[in-house]
Amino acid sequence: MPQAAARPTLEAVAARAGVSRATVSRVVNGDAGVREALAEKVRRAVRELGYVPNRAARSLVTRRHDAVAVVIAEPETRVFADPFFARQLRGISKELTARDVQLVLLLTEGRDDHERVGRYLAGGHVDGALVFSLHLDDPLPGIIHSAGLPTVFGGRPGWTGGAGSVRYVDCDNRGGARQAVRHLTGLGRGRVAHITGPLDQTSAVDRLDGYHDVVPEGDPRLVAEGDFTPAGGERAMRVLLDQCPDVDAVFAANDLSAAGALRVLRESGRRVPEDVAVVGFDDMLPLAEQADPPLTTVRQDIEEMGRLMAAMLLRGQGQGQGQPQAGASDTPGGAATPGEAARVVLPTALVRRESA
Repeated sequence: MPQAAARPTLEAVAARAGVSRATVSRVVNGDAGVREALAEKVRRAVRELGYVPNRAARSLVTRRHDAVAVVIAEPETRVFADPFFARQLRGISKELTARDVQLVLLLTEGRDDHERVGRYLAGGHVDGALVFSLHLDDPLPGIIHSAGLPTVFGGRPGWTGGAGSVRYVDCDNRGGARQAVRHLTGLGRGRVAHITGPLDQTSAVDRLDGYHDVVPEGDPRLVAEGDFTPAGGERAMRVLLDQCPDVDAVFAANDLSAAGALRVLRESGRRVPEDVAVVGFDDMLPLAEQADPPLTTVRQDIEEMGRLMAAMLLRGQGQGQGQPQAGASDTPGGAATPGEAARVVLPTALVRRESA
């Protein structure tokens, strides 16, 4: 059996480029202070020899691991069934890959997993954490804060952790909900119901608040709690039809819940939108377009939210390029000012289709 070829060494690259080992090390590690002509000779030698830096040795020099943990506070059955997470991960992955940073995915099923994740994050394996889908009683923010790890949250975390320490990227959940409900009332609908998301998550609470902004004196029976899943949307829609059979419009807190509501409305003989108009939230393609009928929904740029989370984290570590681009922010471009948390809030837009 032929022996595997030896991996090119730093010394081999130095010999090929005609420079010192220290110069190669500085170029490979991205340090400043090497003339461009010499740096290009080193990069050419790296390409010609197929040299791959030893990350373990490199981390001893740079004190960076070139790895970021992505922590999703949901069980794997939910993560791999909901296209929302795939979109957000795609945005994160694109930004990290462009910076040659590895993504380490961590999921939490229960309290034992919180301890496991906390030990991993405190163990010095990654340079930072991106955390999303938090619940209000989730101990993860405190665990991560105790680990002293730079962190950016996806969505308003509902946890402050001390002045100026929380950075997050979110969409305008409350404003988007207002858009949806105003659209339905503008169609002349007088019995507008709302299927919420899980009310231990800030996105669901904000969307419920947006609903109440438009119908502050609404019948409390017109609000049914869901859980951001199709099954939850089905259950909530059945409750609404039982309590308020005269309902003529539904704003669902996400597209998956709306899909469940549409199934129950068809089963009950209600026509959409003639009898009941339906609006979702997310604009999750192809789900929204392939719904029956195609779903009117509030669009949020989920992939861009993921990209901005990663960009904000890397910028804080000196690896980003410029400011993240965002539609709205509490500080320009989401950049933190002394004593102030960095927050990027992306705008939403109503996308009209046949369901409303």
